[in-house]
Amino acid sequence: MATLGPRALSSRTVEQLSVQKDTVFWDRTLTGFGVRVYPTGGKVYVAQARGPKGPKRVTVGRHGVLTAEQARKRAAHLIARVKAGEPPVPEPLASPRPTGSTVRTLAKRFLTDYAAVRYKPGTLAWTRTAIHRHIIPALGARPLAAVERAEVLALHHRLHATPASANTVVRTLALMYRLAADWGLVPEGCNPCRTLTPYPSRKRERFLTDAEFTRLGQVLDQTEIEGRTSPSTIAAIRLLMLTGCRKSEILTLRWDHVALDARELRLPDTKTGPRVIALSPMAATLLARLPRTPDSPWVLPGRRPGTHLHDLADAWEGIRTRAGLDDVRIHDLRHSFASRALALGESLPMIGKLLGHTQIETTARYAHLARDSVHDSAARVAESLAADLFGRQIG
Repeated sequence: MATLGPRALSSRTVEQLSVQKDTVFWDRTLTGFGVRVYPTGGKVYVAQARGPKGPKRVTVGRHGVLTAEQARKRAAHLIARVKAGEPPVPEPLASPRPTGSTVRTLAKRFLTDYAAVRYKPGTLAWTRTAIHRHIIPALGARPLAAVERAEVLALHHRLHATPASANTVVRTLALMYRLAADWGLVPEGCNPCRTLTPYPSRKRERFLTDAEFTRLGQVLDQTEIEGRTSPSTIAAIRLLMLTGCRKSEILTLRWDHVALDARELRLPDTKTGPRVIALSPMAATLLARLPRTPDSPWVLPGRRPGTHLHDLADAWEGIRTRAGLDDVRIHDLRHSFASRALALGESLPMIGKLLGHTQIETTARYAHLARDSVHDSAARVAESLAADLFGRQIG
C-alpha cells in the first residue's frame, strides 16, 4: 500500500505511476479512494469503506475509461452506499457535454500561447503545417469534448503512407489536448489520442562511397566553372560535406559566428542549443576565400539584399543528377560525414560531439557502421597474422 503524499489523485499523476508488484495508491483528499497499479501497466480505480457487515472494497473502473475526477465522484457515491449497508452500485457515467471550444479554437491558442513561445522556427513551421494541413481540415469544427478516439484513428490511418507525418500529427493533437485540460477547456484525462500506437519509424540511411564523393566534388567544380549555380550555393554544399553540419546551421551562418583564427564556428543557437564546431583546415580555407557582402552579416547571402541563402533544393536536384546520385538528399551529406569518421576509427561519442548530438541514443543509429569497421579491422589484423604464421594470406 502507498499514498501520494499531500496530493490528490489526478489523471496525470496516475499516468506516471509504475510498479514492480501490485500496489494500491490512496488518495489524500477522499478516504477510501485509490488506484491499483499492476506491473503490466494496468491501472484500476478502487473504493474501500467499512459497512455494517465489515470492510468492503469494490472496483470503480479502469483508468483510461474513467478520468481521475470521474472515478473520484463514483468512488464517493460507492463509499456512501457501503457505509449505509446498501449494494455498492455505481452511478452511470454521464455523457460528455460538448463545450463551446472547438479543435480549431484550441489550435489557434496552442500556436499562439504555446508553440510560438517554445518552439524553434523549424519546429514551429512543421507544427503549423501539421495543424493547418491535417488537424483542422479533419477535426477543426468538432467540439473538443466530442472528438472520439475512432476519429483520431481514422486521421492517423489516412496518413499511413507517410508514417512520420502521421505520427507528428497525432503527437501534436495529443499535446493540444493535454494543454486543453490544463487550460480548463476539457476535463482532465479527456484525450482521444490516448493509447494510440504510432507507426514504426523508418530511418532512411544513405552514405556516400569514396567514388561518389569524388564524383560529387568534380560536379561541384564543373558547375562552379560554368556559372550554372550561385557561388553561395556551391559553398553551402561544400561546407555541409566538410563539417557535417545541419543545413539550417550553414544557411543561417553569420560572419560574427566565424572564428577563423581558432578554426571554429561558434553558433549561439542551434537545434540542440549553443554549439562550437571545429573546422578542418580545408573548411577554414573555404570560408576565408568567400567574399564578404558589404553591410550583410550573412556568410552565404541570398539574392535579395540583406537576406541569407534560403533553399538548396533546386540547385541540389541538378547537381546530384549530374553526379549520378539521384537518391541522395542534402541531409545524407551529414550522415556521410559521420560514416567517414567511423571508417577512420572515431568513436561514437566523438561522432556525437562532431554532429552536435545531445543524446547518445541519437548517435547510436550509426552503431552498425561501427560494427562494420570493427569487422574490417579484425579482418585486416587476421590477414596480417596469417601472412606471418603461414607465409601467405588465407582467402
